[in-house]
Amino acid sequence: MDRSILSTISSLERPRIGRYSVREFHMHLLSDATGETVIATARACTAQFDEVRPIEHFWNLVRTQRQLNLALEGIAEKPGIVIYTLVDPDLRAKLEGTCRSLGVPCVPMLDPILKGLSAYLGLESKAQPGRQHIMNDEYFSRLDAMDFAMAQDDGQSPYNLGDADVILVGVSRTSKTPTCIYLANRGVKAANVPFVPNIALPDILTSNAAPLVVGLTEDPERLVSLRRSRLKMLNQTEFTNYADLEAVRDEVNEARRFYTKMGWPVIDVTRRSIEETAAEVIKILARRNLISSEALHF
Repeated sequence: MDRSILSTISSLERPRIGRYSVREFHMHLLSDATGETVIATARACTAQFDEVRPIEHFWNLVRTQRQLNLALEGIAEKPGIVIYTLVDPDLRAKLEGTCRSLGVPCVPMLDPILKGLSAYLGLESKAQPGRQHIMNDEYFSRLDAMDFAMAQDDGQSPYNLGDADVILVGVSRTSKTPTCIYLANRGVKAANVPFVPNIALPDILTSNAAPLVVGLTEDPERLVSLRRSRLKMLNQTEFTNYADLEAVRDEVNEARRFYTKMGWPVIDVTRRSIEETAAEVIKILARRNLISSEALHF
């Protein structure tokens, strides 16, 4: 990080102490594109600090002087650290100059990576906003994957399951649908099928022609809590076997035995976020594809 930035940060007044001894501070996130990169990275960084709560201010699609001025007014009104991914040199210069005059740190998030890549490749970056969101084949592949995930949700259209890259199987409330949606956003064609005791799964899942199938499981007590919350939300206060601990425990055990019988990889989602579950699925899929690819050479 630039020494001038470090100097500015060290000279700032520390964030104030909010309620319950939590440090609150304003954090302005600027981007000339959708803002996904700066938001995700900034949150990953702030998560490494205990007892802090950033008050986030988002300024995305900042591509003109007028749009930048609106962001600068917000920064002046609520001073705090500024993290940005602007590539236009004029906008960057104005942002950095204004931040210096306000006495707030201004961190160019992409600079170290761009400089490293430029030096390694011997090329200059294009400095064009939003290039990662260009509508190329990869973009349309993600759209197709999203349509596929929605069409195949919860066992719908079983005749198309053979077109999936991966099929998730799990009892109710094991985050099958949101995980499939997240995978689709990564370009993976994911379908999900519920495991219901005494109900046969689609034939494709138990055939030699099946794509990768991954079983999802979860702690029964956690499942009961999730299912009861779901029933309350639907105003169904009568707890049936759906939310009975012993019945749920039997359901989970039966599913685990079936996964083992089929030789499917299993992911316990109890303490995993959707992103972590999806990352594990992608790792399993990559390993399977690598093995299949290597097998073709023998």
